[in-house]
Amino acid sequence: MSDRAAVTRTALTVLGAVGAVGLGAAVWGIGVERHLYTVRRHELRILPDGAAPVRVLHLSDAHMAPWQHRKQRWIASLAALRPDVIVNTGDNLGHRAGLAGIRRAFAPFRGIPGLFVHGSNDHVSPTPRNPFLYLMGPSRHVAEGEPLDATALDRFLSDELGWADLNNAAASIEVGGLRLDAFGVSDAHRAWDRLDVLPDAIAALGDGADLTWGVTHAPYRRVLDEFVDLGAEALFAGHTHGGQVRIPFSPSALVANCDIPLDQARGLSSWTHDGRTVPLNVSAGIGHSIYAPVRFACRPEASLITLLPR
Repeated sequence: MSDRAAVTRTALTVLGAVGAVGLGAAVWGIGVERHLYTVRRHELRILPDGAAPVRVLHLSDAHMAPWQHRKQRWIASLAALRPDVIVNTGDNLGHRAGLAGIRRAFAPFRGIPGLFVHGSNDHVSPTPRNPFLYLMGPSRHVAEGEPLDATALDRFLSDELGWADLNNAAASIEVGGLRLDAFGVSDAHRAWDRLDVLPDAIAALGDGADLTWGVTHAPYRRVLDEFVDLGAEALFAGHTHGGQVRIPFSPSALVANCDIPLDQARGLSSWTHDGRTVPLNVSAGIGHSIYAPVRFACRPEASLITLLPR
């Protein structure tokens, strides 16, 4: 065999191996991992002395379509964790008929105190786009998707489940005998956040909170910094999908779809602003766009955070 033939054969072998690995990764990410739902567990010591533990269930980015019964059953099963409060950081809907699936998934949480904010996919449905553009940086919403019934979603979350709406608003709820004050904004990725209205909304709650949280869908720096300035003692966000496609065992995402540091695009970390540091939990989310049905090295998740006395 000539040297040129040997080189050609070696190159074809390498290309074949790379192709096989790529195909295997695609089969895993599309056919297997996106259904491997998991609970990410953390502990935080931020409660007043002597307080009983509080279990926080953080849900995000369900991107629900009506046919996703496996996802609906798994979310419903999380009620067995017996959370004391639920934080929902948006993008619940992924289809114009997605609310039916959300109703089935969230029904077991009725009566559990909760808080919620919107992502853009609570208002408009996703649209087809080149999935590789996601790896190029934060997405730009040029074409609008089909309008979704955010009003019906809010009626379900607020009126039927009893959760507090934090879209550019603040609220007080009672959790485990403690007064929890929380404030939040609508989707900062769409510039729907109104940070300017929060000081008055917070002031209207009055004094006496045992704990204060900030809740956002998209964890942009400007939002997190302002939340710290406003007195938040813990921050909750979603939106990033944890990168959705990651390099195995890497501590950082490839992309975050916002300006948060890539090593904080998933999980519990700390956010520091003007010398003050507070815990930040960014959920990698439960779902994905119906037009990008893949997860790789980034399993769909919910977070269970047990709060303990300081």
